[in-house]
Amino acid sequence: MIKFPILDSSPVEHDAPLPDAADVVVIGAGVVGVMTAWELARQGQKVVLLEKGRVACEQSSRNWGWIRAQGRDPAELPIVMEARQMWRDMAAEAGEDIGLRTSGVAYLARREKDLTDYEAWMPYARDAGLDTRMLTRAEAADLLPSQKWAGAMYTASDMKAEPWLAVPAMARAAARAGVMIRENCAVRGLDIAAGRVVGVLTEVGRIAADRVVLSGGAWSSLFLRRHGISIPQLSVRATVAATTPLPEVFAGGGVDDQIAFRHRADGGYSLAAGGFHELFIGPDAFRALPKFLKQLAKDPFGTRYKLCAPKGYPDAWTTPRIWSDDEASPFEVMRILNPAPNLRKIEDVRQKFAESFPQLGAVKIATAWAGMIDTMPDMVPIVDHVPNLQGLTLAAGMSGHGFGIGPGIGRVTAQLVNGQTPSHDLTRFRFDRFTDGSPICMGPSL
Repeated sequence: MIKFPILDSSPVEHDAPLPDAADVVVIGAGVVGVMTAWELARQGQKVVLLEKGRVACEQSSRNWGWIRAQGRDPAELPIVMEARQMWRDMAAEAGEDIGLRTSGVAYLARREKDLTDYEAWMPYARDAGLDTRMLTRAEAADLLPSQKWAGAMYTASDMKAEPWLAVPAMARAAARAGVMIRENCAVRGLDIAAGRVVGVLTEVGRIAADRVVLSGGAWSSLFLRRHGISIPQLSVRATVAATTPLPEVFAGGGVDDQIAFRHRADGGYSLAAGGFHELFIGPDAFRALPKFLKQLAKDPFGTRYKLCAPKGYPDAWTTPRIWSDDEASPFEVMRILNPAPNLRKIEDVRQKFAESFPQLGAVKIATAWAGMIDTMPDMVPIVDHVPNLQGLTLAAGMSGHGFGIGPGIGRVTAQLVNGQTPSHDLTRFRFDRFTDGSPICMGPSL
């Protein structure tokens, strides 16, 4: 059985002494933070990576484990294509088996309308040189031994990895490359002088640095708000279950509008509900509502609403939005955001998976967990310098895409921090797209 989630009681692996000063401080040791720090260290920077809890303890270890180009926003495609090669390179450099396999991703169609939607994305696949193709009912049944689906969109070159193995392995490799990583060390705020960042204030002291990267996942908006900076970021709960070992019916990842599944290295399957998330309503939900109207209209039934977040969550009604540098911050009060899974949804998904593949026999759940996916109104991240606060770069709002694209985002973020021209066009991911009068653009992602 997978020992998951990672809780506060798990031992600290990274406890580097904090220097008085660094070239760059990275806040948040999820996949994006780890990869940003690693890329900066490779460029000769003195980098400190700070994590309030444990490396990859939140969504970076709780996701489906897909590394996909299929269905991406066109602006993300070049980055994720590079990220796929980076995954191969990192796996070799890490020297650990992280479960990285080229196994394909299939978007499965229960209705003819689903096929029409998938067909609309095919021009982007062709422009990117992907091997994506549409499958007939018979071809889909040959790929996955089930008569449930009317067809599929399939990309054989898409990959998978085990998140709870991969990101910690990447962090260890980053530490070997010179990144100073400190777990259990929350950053309470930024040290700002004359409108620019001059350091960070942690729970154990100050580090001088004139460049800071915030990659705090679901906590990013709360951190920024303390400094008077607002972004329309919300977080939704996503539940995942793991089965006991079963015969392999498909090596890769598959999803329709009801279920998602991926074969794991331990022989079981990760199961989740296709297109289902839960939003805990809090102050940020009300503030951001006007920006999310297009997303709600596009998917009116995919999100369920909860009246309020549990105590300590980033958007809970009682979570402080302002605190002083000498008092415990919300990041210390909740070291690890560990939401309870939706048990009713787990049972529903288990039944639908068993019905899809009756040849498997009894499908038993070994364990389950949930994570909070941080999302933006247009379903793509912010990767940009923060206006009016020189020295701060933001890489957040991955919208459920962060695991697979994380290495590529880390690379372009490091380029931004170092004043280099990014290797990919980041216009779509600019910070001020929500305030400069631009319409909210929901891209053709799936």
